[in-house]
Amino acid sequence: MKSIKIFFLLFLIPFAFSCTKLDEQFRSSLEEQEGGAVSAADLLTSAYNNINGTYIAGNFWHLQEHTSDELIGPTRGGDWDDNGQWRALHAHTWNADHALISGAFSDLLSAQFAASNVLQNSPSAEQAAEARFLRALSIFSVLDGWNQVPYREDLSDYRIDPITLKGAGAADFIISELNAAMNDLPDSGPAYKASKNAARALLMKTYLNYGVFADSADNRSNPGFSADDMNQVITLADQITASGKYAVKSGSYFDNFAPNNDAVSTENIFTFFSQNGSDRTTGVANNWFQVAHYSMEPGGWNGFATLSDFYDKFDANDERRGKYYDYPGALPNPGKRVNVGFLAGQQYNLRTDVALQDRKGNPLIFTPEVHLREPGNNLEVTGIRVDKYAYDYAYSGGTAAHENQASDNDWALLRYADVLLMKAEALLRTGKEADALKIVNDIRTARGVANLSSLTLDNLLDERGREMYWEGWRREDLVRFGKFLDPWQEKPTDDPKNILFPIPSNQLAVNPNLEQNPGY
Repeated sequence: MKSIKIFFLLFLIPFAFSCTKLDEQFRSSLEEQEGGAVSAADLLTSAYNNINGTYIAGNFWHLQEHTSDELIGPTRGGDWDDNGQWRALHAHTWNADHALISGAFSDLLSAQFAASNVLQNSPSAEQAAEARFLRALSIFSVLDGWNQVPYREDLSDYRIDPITLKGAGAADFIISELNAAMNDLPDSGPAYKASKNAARALLMKTYLNYGVFADSADNRSNPGFSADDMNQVITLADQITASGKYAVKSGSYFDNFAPNNDAVSTENIFTFFSQNGSDRTTGVANNWFQVAHYSMEPGGWNGFATLSDFYDKFDANDERRGKYYDYPGALPNPGKRVNVGFLAGQQYNLRTDVALQDRKGNPLIFTPEVHLREPGNNLEVTGIRVDKYAYDYAYSGGTAAHENQASDNDWALLRYADVLLMKAEALLRTGKEADALKIVNDIRTARGVANLSSLTLDNLLDERGREMYWEGWRREDLVRFGKFLDPWQEKPTDDPKNILFPIPSNQLAVNPNLEQNPGY
């Protein structure tokens, strides 16, 4: 497997730059190292590994979350400045040379190549269907962010520039690919393997956002939501429900993100697999290190936080806001302190229940107030932190030496609660408020909060925020609900061009079939 991983790493640069004869040399080198052609099974494993990193607290995840109203990456004195790249995302002041925007675009194109490469190497029908699902997912994300998707079906001649899929045409391609793969995808199996229900859930997202993707003339500021598209969303949701495989259960929210979520979750439809010692591991542990203070166990990098306005959307008894969660490998936590969700207020040693201190000896109290630039004496503690994935102490032993290694938490990308909320949205957009309200209230009951008396697009967006926070969908939701350009904390103004990201300058330089998005 080592040479396969090297191959994809080396291929990232030539693929991003339209590719040359170097590609043939890399392929020949790989085959020599392996003693022959690479199997479709190995290539499929590499395709799964290739795609997950950009979603798991990676480049594309940062674009979806840091640009939203639920995450901020403050510069804490000299920490987390990184040439202002985090501030630029939250304040919507990026340009075509922003490193994370360029990195995400390249990541997703590399993932598209890895999936396409499976199809070039005699896969079985099921392997081909899985690869087509992964390719559709990468194309969906590029369409979502940039509205221009470089695409090549034939990988044999890289002297030919890839074509560009755009708008409704790109959405139609995703729909056709997923439908074509559907018959050969399995009905059941682990959530980390593409399945029929995973394809249905991604189809739902495509139909739900179809009007957004098609609204190229108005830069996605005036999308339509046709009854036909919304009915497709409803039908697909009903098919997923009819499979009988999923349920939203009372008190089970954090089971979806636990180290043993592959065994205990009743909601996860498609995940990115992670297991100690396997050839498919992820960086889920970085979700902890990006937010944890130096004094916590294990000590983190003391970075990202949520915003008080977003935190205030939760009722105090909403399970999703945070709780003491007992899971395999958790620290003893004698005080039953909140250890998942939003970490606010005084923090404690979860072995001894002793109150923690910051590096100056002050109480470690995470405060709601947070700014893009934190110069004060309290800069270490500003901002409520988010730990949605229970830290896998059983694997790491709680030591910082493991900070870049994988945990056993699988990363949840498509969940049943999301399917139900998408169905509720489609119902609401077609005038069926009562049916939509029942779905939302059923979820709220499971999460321990009172029913809503009515449902509007505004409080449905809030409910999606409460249910789906930090899962990588917030920017997309804000765009679809017409809120992405609104001011919020630490983002007072905006420019309509920011609904789309700029095509990275290095991509424009080498691909004549790309053109810069309006306003950049």
